[in-house]
Amino acid sequence: MIKYQNYIICFGVFLLLIFSLRFINLDARQGVERENKEKFARIRMDKSAIRPDDGDSFFYKKFPIRILGMDAPEIIHKEHGIFEDQPYGRKAAEMTINILRKAKIIEYLPFQNDKYGRLLAHIFIDDKLLSIHLIRAGLAYENVSYYGDNGFPDLAERILKAAKESPRPPFEKPYKWRQRHQIRK
Repeated sequence: MIKYQNYIICFGVFLLLIFSLRFINLDARQGVERENKEKFARIRMDKSAIRPDDGDSFFYKKFPIRILGMDAPEIIHKEHGIFEDQPYGRKAAEMTINILRKAKIIEYLPFQNDKYGRLLAHIFIDDKLLSIHLIRAGLAYENVSYYGDNGFPDLAERILKAAKESPRPPFEKPYKWRQRHQIRK
């Protein structure tokens, strides 16, 4: 009887091991599928159709694009009630446009439009996230911890990691600065 129980226990452990390996393999395949889906969903941009705006947005053709994952300091936008530059705002804007101009390949991964009509999108410069460039340079705060991953958990994780490893920006968080300086109509 004891011998029979040992066989049952061994068989149960064997089934549990096979079942576990199947799910581990499924998880790995889903990660690869998610990464491939993200790569294939990217849309290539014509560099000559890009016009600068500020550190975390630009125009593509006639459409405004807001870069996901970061919040850069403000520059004058009278139409939005901002009548002065936030410290480091011009520097962030210059860095963004310089990176875009020097890029070989620019792609975007669209999310949705925001309340201002801008397309929210992750921007890839030669296969690297533009938001991470500015965060690492200390010219933007990450905003994933406030807005969430927007359906791109792997990208959000990369942004949060870069923010954790980077120096804290030397300026006030832009949303706080806007609260005190933006004139609402």
